[in-house]
Amino acid sequence: MGETKKGTSFFRSVKSEFKKIIWPNKERLTKEASLVVVVSIILGILIAILDMVLQYGIQFII
Repeated sequence: MGETKKGTSFFRSVKSEFKKIIWPNKERLTKEASLVVVVSIILGILIAILDMVLQYGIQFII
């Protein structure tokens, strides 16, 4: 019986917390998603450049 009350209480608190969430509007969501994509691409390019530099450096040493 105690488990049922705990489970019910848990779901009530989850529902209460979901009501407190401020969901972003479409414009803000689009801007933030675009920013994530752009930053990911830039970091990918930087990592690729660093990888090539290190690869050539190691080949030069060997």
